[in-house]
Amino acid sequence: MKRILQLLIINLFILFFTGCGAPGKAVEVIIDGDGQFPKNLAGLWRSENNVWDIYFEPDGKVSWAVISLGEVKIEAGKNRTVPMRHGGKGIFEPGQWSVIYLQRQRELSVEIAIDYFRTELGDDVIHGKTRDIFTGSVSPDGTLWQTDRFSYPEYIVDTETYKSYKLPVDPNENPKETLLFRKISD
Repeated sequence: MKRILQLLIINLFILFFTGCGAPGKAVEVIIDGDGQFPKNLAGLWRSENNVWDIYFEPDGKVSWAVISLGEVKIEAGKNRTVPMRHGGKGIFEPGQWSVIYLQRQRELSVEIAIDYFRTELGDDVIHGKTRDIFTGSVSPDGTLWQTDRFSYPEYIVDTETYKSYKLPVDPNENPKETLLFRKISD
């Protein structure tokens, strides 16, 4: 049953990603039941590996996230340019983000889409887009969120040796990653 629920949620995200979301909205929120996002889930959530941070507003919207790609804080709907650690700059353009919460199951799912990014590492450049989907159950006390992360990267590298080389990604060999998030603050 849990697998069916995960597939349903992923399919809903794909529908939003392909154009069923409302235009002009940075974050789409769907909450079943009474339509209210639980107050105790609002705030900052951090992944156990300290790579991902996700901040939920009281209405369920994700206002910002620290993404694994460069560990950069991105605000929903706002482009960001940052200096990179080894010189150069990073450009990040977020796409549509989505939140789905199923109250009875305490199932929370989030999609973070970066429609375009470009990072410079010295003379080397990597650019492309990526989507990450987190789906899993929230603990009854609202302090832990056990997720499966599904990542859909499209990366292109430009180096002295490789020009516009698309890094191969086999969707059949793109395993899910299990991540535990802890609520850090309200």
